[in-house]
Amino acid sequence: MAPTPPLANRNFVASSSAMPAHRFTRFAAIDWSGAKGTRHKGIAVAICDLGDAPPLLIEGDTPWSRTDVLDWTLATAAAAPTLFGFDLSGAFAFVDREAYFPGWNASPPDVRALWRLVEAHCAEESDLGASNFVDHAEASRHFRRHGGRCGDLFQPGAGRMRVVEEEERRLGLCNPVSNFNLVGAAQVGKSSLTGMRLFLRLDPHLPIWPFDPLPASGSVVVEIYTSIAAAAAGLPRGRTKVRDPETLDLALARLGSRPHRPLGRYDDHATDAILSSAWLRDVADRQDFWSPPLLTPEIAMTEGWTFGVP
Repeated sequence: MAPTPPLANRNFVASSSAMPAHRFTRFAAIDWSGAKGTRHKGIAVAICDLGDAPPLLIEGDTPWSRTDVLDWTLATAAAAPTLFGFDLSGAFAFVDREAYFPGWNASPPDVRALWRLVEAHCAEESDLGASNFVDHAEASRHFRRHGGRCGDLFQPGAGRMRVVEEEERRLGLCNPVSNFNLVGAAQVGKSSLTGMRLFLRLDPHLPIWPFDPLPASGSVVVEIYTSIAAAAAGLPRGRTKVRDPETLDLALARLGSRPHRPLGRYDDHATDAILSSAWLRDVADRQDFWSPPLLTPEIAMTEGWTFGVP
């Protein structure tokens, strides 16, 4: 696959440009899901405006589908300059081996080629599913899957990490898990694969940082890690899940937000989205989050970065 044109050829200003105050007027956080099916209780969406009002949890009569979120994101982006944070990774580790899938001749050269590769193998799956990719004869060699199935090219131990994940660990921000690991409650590989299909569809319409530099105006999509937002709200590392209204209000107050509207059910997904939306509002103007010193052009075109890791 031919590589995507370099950053310099894309029509956005460089991400090193000074961040103007109140660049965005809305802030949305999406707790994503890689589960099978078409309706996902693991998806939660929250949004807030500038100021101190608590984020609003967006709910309907049925759980979200991933395509619902796609449509909602595009409509919301058109209505106001919104910073969208998706709790997923847009890419796999690349820099450590100079390849996503070493030894596979179809291994893509950059992130957009990766998204197209996943799409090519999963196009027939409903609601942006990605099971076919992890079951592919070559791709599966790199993943740890359920049922004790560990590919012969899965890196022993924790698995391969992106540069940003190594930095998250070094800074003590969170406990990242390799995207090649598809087993366990903390795994994010399945969410990331379905997220790649989402990003492929958002790509023609919205800049996705840092695969695209920060534009001078308009809406932007970033990758977030909800544990980083929770830690910034004062929750202890390793215990970042909120399941009661009192803890949620305390955490929101530390992010400059007024108390939340009562929820029908306090689950991890809803509270993660609410807290992360308030956190995005609180930190969106931080220049160091938009210009991490380790974020090179190569990393920006292959692995991406988690917003909030300076």
